[in-house]
Amino acid sequence: MVWYPLLGYGIFWIGLIASIVIYASMRKWYPMMYLISVCLYLFTVAYVIDVFDFAREGILLTLAFSAIVMIGLGMYLSSKFRK
Repeated sequence: MVWYPLLGYGIFWIGLIASIVIYASMRKWYPMMYLISVCLYLFTVAYVIDVFDFAREGILLTLAFSAIVMIGLGMYLSSKFRK
């Protein structure tokens, strides 16, 4: 449980600095939103792994399950908003 706050602060500050740089260079919101969603995903997965104190198999199952959920959500949203 020691590494979780450090990871959270690291993800937050790196994401904040990168989103400022992205917005300053592109002047568009959607790349910044992609970066925020990736940071939130990393933070959430790391939180679940740390709180439940998973071993190697638990970590791999959590990452595999979250990847399957994200793939399914992406396929659903791409088919729903297709023009």
